[in-house]
Amino acid sequence: MWDLFPLLCQVRVALPSVSGKALLQDIAATRYVPPHLRDAVPSDEDSEKLAKLSRQLKGLLNRLGEQNIAGILSDIEELYRQNRRHDVTSSISSLIIDSISTHSSLLDSYVVLHAAFISSLHKIVGVEFAAYFIQNVVSTYEHHYSSFKNAEGATLREDETQGKECSNLIVLLSELYNFQVISCILIYDIIRSLLDKELTEFSVELLLKLLRNSGQQLRQDDPSALKDVVQIVQNKTSGSQEASSSRTQFMIETLINLKNNKVKRSATQHAGGDAVERMKKFLSGLAKRRHVASNEPLRVSLADLHSSESKGKWWLVGAAWGGDPLVDRQATANRPAAPSADDAVENALLELAKKQGMNTDIRRNIFVVLMSSDDFVDACERLAQLSLTEIQQREVVRVILHCCGNEKTYNPYYAFVCQRLCQTSHAYKVTLQFCLWDFLRDLGETNVGGAEIIKSLKDDDAGFAVKSVSPTRLRNVAKAYAWWVAKDCVTLAIYKPVDFTSLKTQTQKFMTEFHRHLFLNSQSSAPVLSSDTKNLLFARKKSALEEIFIKATRIETLAAGLAYFLPRTFKLTASEDPETVFMAWASGVAVETLRTGIPTP
Repeated sequence: MWDLFPLLCQVRVALPSVSGKALLQDIAATRYVPPHLRDAVPSDEDSEKLAKLSRQLKGLLNRLGEQNIAGILSDIEELYRQNRRHDVTSSISSLIIDSISTHSSLLDSYVVLHAAFISSLHKIVGVEFAAYFIQNVVSTYEHHYSSFKNAEGATLREDETQGKECSNLIVLLSELYNFQVISCILIYDIIRSLLDKELTEFSVELLLKLLRNSGQQLRQDDPSALKDVVQIVQNKTSGSQEASSSRTQFMIETLINLKNNKVKRSATQHAGGDAVERMKKFLSGLAKRRHVASNEPLRVSLADLHSSESKGKWWLVGAAWGGDPLVDRQATANRPAAPSADDAVENALLELAKKQGMNTDIRRNIFVVLMSSDDFVDACERLAQLSLTEIQQREVVRVILHCCGNEKTYNPYYAFVCQRLCQTSHAYKVTLQFCLWDFLRDLGETNVGGAEIIKSLKDDDAGFAVKSVSPTRLRNVAKAYAWWVAKDCVTLAIYKPVDFTSLKTQTQKFMTEFHRHLFLNSQSSAPVLSSDTKNLLFARKKSALEEIFIKATRIETLAAGLAYFLPRTFKLTASEDPETVFMAWASGVAVETLRTGIPTP
């Protein structure tokens, strides 16, 4: 190796001398420069590429429709592979925002289509696309809103096109929320920003658009925030002239009805509702056809978007940021909210539910719905919104029977609720049967329900720990089941495991009460016997009774048991009481019908 040293020295002498200063200049000229520090002015070549890309994207967006949205998504994916991602994202965002923020009213279906397109790109391209688009949409909306306020002095001119940019962008944001691109946090922030300022006709119009498009979803995602919004509106309009206009009154009524779940779906469903449903089906099947990069909505607030330049975009992976948004919000999250009247009522109902033996959250929630609903239709709708699983739905019937039995006088409200539920799902009918067997076991019929069910009775969570069945509970439950059998919610087959030849004392009382009201309910459409319905005792609709008892003839042992029990319970005596005479007649019709299913020896 040392033999090569003289040769290396000759080569070093032959090389030109390079000064240290020149070497540093060369290094500085070739160093890496971050994108945000590079020259902002694009070259002619870059400008031509951007113009070409913009023309291609504009052509694709002009052809966008429900039928070809999948194909256009594939073409845009190809453009993402051929161009810089930021160029494609910024171009798409600019084209869509410019087309939406026009001076004229747009069809809801047009906005829905573009919102679904954005949601598709959010799933395919990733969260960075949705973040860039949302930030630009909100910035554009706030710019048009402030310009409108400054130009019009917070009033609408005769020109109806004024402010349509804000209106169209509000609809776009609400549809993006419906398609799970953004969360309810941003929508509620926009609502609060509209309420912070003077409540004008224009701001009321924007609020109504948000409520019409996304009201039900907002209530489902964060009902407490909706209560706060209602409280803000009531405080702002009470004792002022702002609530004098009919549009403001309508907005207030809509908010209150939405909070109380009194708004029907058809009342809040906008004109593009059918398009929304079709696009939701398309988006739900998108993951089956291609790779999906993002599914979760952006949980950013309006304050996050405003402070993105100073604190950074914490919702983007790899983005620079300053501070901790979770720490910043800690004080707000820990601040106790002022309890409202509705919260006080709900807390009182929850306490009552605990006293009633509702030992799970599901049972307590069901109890609160039943106790706070205006009528049985409202109760069924609110129960459906609890999104209970099939197993959890069984608790609905258990809570209904428990509440019905605890009433001092029979309340047909519970019977109507369960009747309507049975019309919607067969599972409720099956649960009614099992709950009846549980009740009969409480009455002393230990053999009811089969061996496997009896083995599982050690589960403490199955019932409500009722120590004994009071006469009031016995009568109320008997009346409820009599109504359900008479109105074909369940059939007499629910008594198939009962041995009518050896009934316990309490069971005999229950069966007597049940059949008495079954006979009466077969003749009347009213669940409670009154002075008017007593006249029906003389009508005697034989076909209605036969229709009820003919279904019991399919089970031979049940038909024989009822044919044994009824004549011994409802005997014809010398009494001239119309009800006693009617019971004997009804029992005779029932036995005559039951014997058609009993084979003659």
